[in-house]
Amino acid sequence: MSLFFWAMLILAIVYGINAYNGLISLRNQFKNAFAQIDVQLQRRYELIPNLVEAVKAYLSHEKDTLTQVINARNQAITVEQMAAKNSDNQYAINQLGEAEGVLNQALGRLMAISEAYPDIKANSTIQNLMEELKSTENRVSFARQAFNDAVMIYNTEREKFPNNLVANMTGFQEATLLKISHSEAKEPVRISFK
Repeated sequence: MSLFFWAMLILAIVYGINAYNGLISLRNQFKNAFAQIDVQLQRRYELIPNLVEAVKAYLSHEKDTLTQVINARNQAITVEQMAAKNSDNQYAINQLGEAEGVLNQALGRLMAISEAYPDIKANSTIQNLMEELKSTENRVSFARQAFNDAVMIYNTEREKFPNNLVANMTGFQEATLLKISHSEAKEPVRISFK
C-alpha cells in the first residue's frame, strides 16, 4: 500500500473524529438551549396557579375559563416533562408546541376576561402576578428563539457533506424546531391595565 493511501486514510479518520465531536458539541448546545426553555416554562407553570387563585374570587362565574387554564397548564407540564427528557425527539417537541399553544390560548382568554373587571385591575397582587407572567413570557420567547437557533446550527452542520456521512453512520438524527401550533398562540400573552 502506498504512502498516499495511508495518508488519506488517516486524514479521513481525523476528519471523521472531528465531525463526530463537532456534532456532539452542537447536539449538547441545543439540548442546553432546551433546558433554558424548561427553566422558564417551570417558572411560568408556577405562576399560573397563583394568578388563577388570585383572580378566582373576582371571577367565580367564569369557572370554565379558570378550569381551562389549570387543565391546559397541567397538560403542558406533563408534555414538557416528556420533552425535557427527550429534547432531541421530534414527537416530544411537537407535542410541547401544541400544549403550549393550548395554554397560551387559555391564558389569553383569562387575560381578556380579567381586563373587563376594574376590581381585578386594581388588585396589586394580581397586577404583580401578571407582570411576572409577562416577564416570564418574554423569557420563554427568548429561550425558544435560542433553542431554535441552536437546532438550526446543529441541523445545518449535520446535513453538510461529508458531515452527513458521519452523522448517518453514527446515528445523529435531525433535531426539531419548537413551533407553537396555534397561530393566535404564537404571540406572547398581552397584559394591559389601561
